[in-house]
Amino acid sequence: MKKFLLMGLCVAALTACQASETLDDKAIMTSVKTAYQLNKDTPMAYTTAGQTDADHIWLEEVLGETALAKVNDWNTASAAKMQGDVYKDMKAELLEIYNSPEKIAYISYRAGLAHNFWQDKNHVKGIWRTTTLESYASENPVWETVLDMDALAKAEGKNWVYKGNSCLAPDYNHCMVSLSIGGKDAVERREFDVASKSFVKDGFVLAESKGGAAWLDKNHLVVGVDFGEGTMSSSGYPLVVKLWTRGTPLSEARELLRGEKTDMGVWAGTIENADGVDEIMIVKSKTFYTTEYFWIPQTGENAFKPVQVPMPEKASLGEHFKGQQLMTLQEDWRGYKAGALLSFAIADFMSDGKIDTLHEVFTPSESQSLGGSGVTKSALLMSIYEDVSGAAYAFDFKDGKWSKTKLDFPENGNVSIGSTNSKEDVAFINTESFLSPDTLWSLDTSTMTSKVAKSLPSWFDATSMVAEQLHAVSTDGTKIPYYIVHKKGMKHDGKNPTLLYGYGGFEISINPSYSATIGRAWLERGGVYVSANIRGGGEYGPKWHQAGLKTKRQIVYDDFIAVAEDLIDRKVTSPKHLGAHGRSNGGLLMGVMFTQRPDLFNAIVCGVPLLDMMRFHKLLAGASWMGEYGNPDDAVEGAYLRSLSPYHNVRPDVKYPEMYIYTSTKDDRVHPAHARKIAQRLEDMGHDFLYYENIDGGHAGAANLEETAHSYALIYSYLEDKLMSKDKH
Repeated sequence: MKKFLLMGLCVAALTACQASETLDDKAIMTSVKTAYQLNKDTPMAYTTAGQTDADHIWLEEVLGETALAKVNDWNTASAAKMQGDVYKDMKAELLEIYNSPEKIAYISYRAGLAHNFWQDKNHVKGIWRTTTLESYASENPVWETVLDMDALAKAEGKNWVYKGNSCLAPDYNHCMVSLSIGGKDAVERREFDVASKSFVKDGFVLAESKGGAAWLDKNHLVVGVDFGEGTMSSSGYPLVVKLWTRGTPLSEARELLRGEKTDMGVWAGTIENADGVDEIMIVKSKTFYTTEYFWIPQTGENAFKPVQVPMPEKASLGEHFKGQQLMTLQEDWRGYKAGALLSFAIADFMSDGKIDTLHEVFTPSESQSLGGSGVTKSALLMSIYEDVSGAAYAFDFKDGKWSKTKLDFPENGNVSIGSTNSKEDVAFINTESFLSPDTLWSLDTSTMTSKVAKSLPSWFDATSMVAEQLHAVSTDGTKIPYYIVHKKGMKHDGKNPTLLYGYGGFEISINPSYSATIGRAWLERGGVYVSANIRGGGEYGPKWHQAGLKTKRQIVYDDFIAVAEDLIDRKVTSPKHLGAHGRSNGGLLMGVMFTQRPDLFNAIVCGVPLLDMMRFHKLLAGASWMGEYGNPDDAVEGAYLRSLSPYHNVRPDVKYPEMYIYTSTKDDRVHPAHARKIAQRLEDMGHDFLYYENIDGGHAGAANLEETAHSYALIYSYLEDKLMSKDKH
């Protein structure tokens, strides 16, 4: 199935869990008053006399003159403190890595050509380039530039950031290229001809909008964008999908489906029928986790009348293999457990609109979860994780049954299914671990033979280090896994500078991964790195995620606190030497750590965060996340959210670590006002903090490699200053 643009917040992880029981309303209200306190006598959700939730709304005006003046003041003051010699050394080291020609050029393989997007010091904004598969396999591939983003930005006088392309099979010559101003999620889409290396004159062009477009055939696009008044949801995503015919105005495109204002969004897509021909499939996201799928037949008496796929709302359609349509469950259904991967015959569904026969592809155990997948001509490839460690499998469908074969790739790390193409037998699989650099393997799925295609050099001395998995025990007795990476022979004296990373949301798993940035900037300097697999993520499937939804969210934070306390109990570190980092939903995690347990940390890095949990649903894409956090306007959920909201729980009489907050002006997913408002509240109360707001970069935080190096050098020089005190050396 073609990828649908289901935009979320970020990433996270899960485990075999004892899910907390859902509290009834009375119990929730009691917990609001008593459970989440710095101590039993001082309730949270505290503000000083005279302060209100409306005090800092002026900071929500993204490009407001007064707001940007304040941002500039914070940036300038913090830069003077943060950009010293350590920062300069780190930035130079990291920029050397990011610009290195030894990086792996990851590709997609289409009709005999390998496509890659590449950035380095000579191509700051990057180039889209191609080569043959034979050339790609050589030590020095010969690349041909298709689109030069630096040249395009210069010619048009715009800060274009490349956001990818979608090309029409089987020749992949007609493409829709997505261009973003400064890295925003909203993009302009233009038709591009690969053969002539140019944008198509009078071709398909879509103005800047969130949403998406999918090729149906050479002369038709299925489009879900901003069509004007009343066509965007309260989350800022499209509600209307249309079929657009080449040579006609977009205003004349045929409407196929329209959602409700309260829906998260409606997404344009296509799906292959049993003959491999694309059909229209539209995805209606009622909430972040409840979805309806609609097939739009183009012929017959029911032509262009939506046919809803009879599947549970908490489930998602995947790819198509040998006539079987894949479906993943996020809830129990028809005797199958949440987390299961199933299939059904697409031809049978399209004949009568029913799903009569289901086939079980794979059902994870309590200690397993599904990773990524991809389809080739001969196999369905999938990564499966056991206790947060991945392995790759090939599945086949024959005689009405699915079979699987484990593939021979390195274990005890991360195994990612990379580029696949249902028209080819060539696939690429990436393996890595905390201490083993990325290796890209090419796999011939007709013979299941593999070989190394590319590999990263060792950017730091991993031979002097060790990575191991440990467990902490959370407040409800659940074991929470975490990975710890450090130099061999580490003393358990409580003095090791330790960085604890977490996310905990949206069923996103944090799997072992090789990071040259962490290795060079932190581990080689004597730091300890810890990755916590707390609930809210996807490491152990839907239940691990759902254990921390809405009014059960405190357990996510309890898990992270448990890991921090376990590190201290083991004398790996102590509060003086312990820091934490999280981005986006992980930035919310950092805000909660800052307000609930400031005694545990001496450094907190709070990146592109959510922090005002009473107004998140009114800012940009925030309304789409109520399925994760709850509704601030609901009496019960709102009271609970206020008890956790970092912006509402900062106090003037508490000693806090000097937090480093960073965000992006161009972030059109998580509003920069979250970071701005807590900074202003800290300033109002006389607390020290450090702040950086990048004017460009979007939710990713950086639009080019120079900015990426700057951003990470700020983070790790801050951590070194706070955690690597003189008594350690």
